[in-house]
Amino acid sequence: MIRNVLGSIVALLGAAAAVLSPFRDWYDGRLGRYYGVDDLFTGITAAHPGVLGSILLPFLFAAVLAVVGVVLRFRPLVALAGVLVLGFTVLWMVRQGQAAGSLTVAGDGSGLQLGVAGAAGGGVLLLLGAALMSGRGRDRGLAGRPDRREQPYAAPGSADPDTWPPTREPGPSVQTSPWPEPEVDPYVGPSPGRPSGPRTGPASGAPRDPDTEPTATYPVQDRPDDPDRPDRPDRSSPSGT
Repeated sequence: MIRNVLGSIVALLGAAAAVLSPFRDWYDGRLGRYYGVDDLFTGITAAHPGVLGSILLPFLFAAVLAVVGVVLRFRPLVALAGVLVLGFTVLWMVRQGQAAGSLTVAGDGSGLQLGVAGAAGGGVLLLLGAALMSGRGRDRGLAGRPDRREQPYAAPGSADPDTWPPTREPGPSVQTSPWPEPEVDPYVGPSPGRPSGPRTGPASGAPRDPDTEPTATYPVQDRPDDPDRPDRPDRSSPSGT
C-alpha cells in the first residue's frame, strides 16, 4: 500500500513536469511548444506549429497514460508513459543536434535550457514511479488465494463419519437426518386410561367402534363377612337357598 502511494506521487510529479516542459525554453531561447511533431521525424524548421501539432501533444498523451496507470495501479502503463517522454526528448535532441551541428550547454541561454531538463526529468520520474509501485498483480494473487487461518474445518465425509477435526479422534457419529433423534419413553407399564386385562375385539389394524367394542371385565372379589350386610344367596345351589 505504501509503495503504491509513493510510486503514484512520483509518477504524477513526472507527468506534470513533462506537460509543463514545452512551455519553457528548450534551445537558444525557443519554447518547446514551437517545435512541431513533424520536425522530430523530418528535421527542425523555423515554423511555429499550433499547440496540438507541437511536441506538447505526445507529452499530453503520456501524461494521460500515467494518470490511468496510477488509478488502475497498472505499472506497465506508467512505465510506457515514461518511455514515451524520454523517447521524444531524445529524438528532439538528435534532430536539434543535426540542425545546429552540435548540442551545447551555455550560461547565456544559447544552448540546452531548462525545458529539456524538465522533459527528461519527467520521463525519469515516471519510470521511477512505475518501479516503486507494487502494482495490482500481487494483490490479485493474494485475494484469489484464501487464508488458511480463516478457512473453517470441513465436515467429515461419508467414508469416515465417526471422526471430527481438528484432532481426528473418534467421536459421536454424524447425524444424517435434519430432524432431532426420537427419545425413548422409559415408562414400560400399561397405557394410561386403558384397562390392564385382556382385550378382545377386532384386530389392531381394523378401525375401532366404541359402540360395538365389548367392555373389558374386571374380577370382583368378595368382601369379608359383615354383620350389617344382608346375606348373599349361595351361588352353588341352583335354587339360591
